[in-house]
Amino acid sequence: MVSSLEKPTFEELRPGVKVPAKETILTPRFYTTDFEAMGEMDISVNEEEIRAILEEFRADYNRHHFVRDEEFKQSWEHIDGETRRLFVEFLERSCTAEFSGFLLYKELGRRLKQKNPVLAECFTLMSRDEARHAGFLNKAMSDFNLSLDLGFLTKNHAYTFFKPKFIFYATYLSEKIGYWRYITIYRHLEAHPENRVYPIFRFFENWCQDENRHGDFFDAIMKAQPDILNDWKAKLWCRFFLLSVFATMYLNDLQRAAFYAVLGLDAREYDIHVIQKTNDTAGRVFPVILDVDHPEFFSRLDRCAENNVKLGEIASSSASKFVKFFQKLPLYASSAWELLRLYLLKPIQVAHLQNVVR
Repeated sequence: MVSSLEKPTFEELRPGVKVPAKETILTPRFYTTDFEAMGEMDISVNEEEIRAILEEFRADYNRHHFVRDEEFKQSWEHIDGETRRLFVEFLERSCTAEFSGFLLYKELGRRLKQKNPVLAECFTLMSRDEARHAGFLNKAMSDFNLSLDLGFLTKNHAYTFFKPKFIFYATYLSEKIGYWRYITIYRHLEAHPENRVYPIFRFFENWCQDENRHGDFFDAIMKAQPDILNDWKAKLWCRFFLLSVFATMYLNDLQRAAFYAVLGLDAREYDIHVIQKTNDTAGRVFPVILDVDHPEFFSRLDRCAENNVKLGEIASSSASKFVKFFQKLPLYASSAWELLRLYLLKPIQVAHLQNVVR
């Protein structure tokens, strides 16, 4: 149901331009990497597949897709109160995530142009896709009389350095989980159009195909670099990134269950489905995947989500910073313990060597 409460207020850099959300461990990350090492990668053992994906990027199937139609041309004042806040937050988080991908891919395309033109063009064309996504989302925010200053975001957001192989793990999972998130919402709203309270969700079917192609590209790169998949360290890192991506999404979405309720979705059931599908998909390239069907898996994530709620309550309380620190400490320790237990759950070994190009 759409709330009829008073409009929420947002802190603004200037009229109509929202102050970016405070950076936390759960907010979208901005990445940078070792561009020299990336440019020196040998992709020859899987270059045919990478070139085939490049041809798909060049085809630009969605070049006419991200165009606002008549349905957008109306007042959205009826989306009010808490629902409005949740929508703005959803659009901002999504825009920030897409824009971070644009910045990384654009810089990779620029830096690799001389040393590895095939990879450079792939990254440049992916940055084109991400720019469209971010722009479309930012324009959607303007329907709620707000927008993000993406130039300000570029200069004032912290950047996390990852080695190339960690960039591959993280971005592969980000693109694939993005696919499953978008297609799951799209299919749900296709079956329940009465819950599609805003037209952006109609665009999710084609949108998720961009995410899927991007994920396939990183799949192909990892197959071209089998050394980052085939040793014991790769198994540990794949487990780490799978758990990190799944836990981050789960905690974020359960914290925003009211948003999914507006769409007629149960946030927990939605996340379980997306995690299961993404985990299965990762098994096509990763040497191990997580045992997400283990009875402890989601129950331990639920405890982390409960701790997250309590941390939020403490943060908004009137206690001093000193008192808050000691109130939060056992909750942080509890969540760390639950995540460690999940990491140590016996993973599922994937017979991936037959899929990795040698």
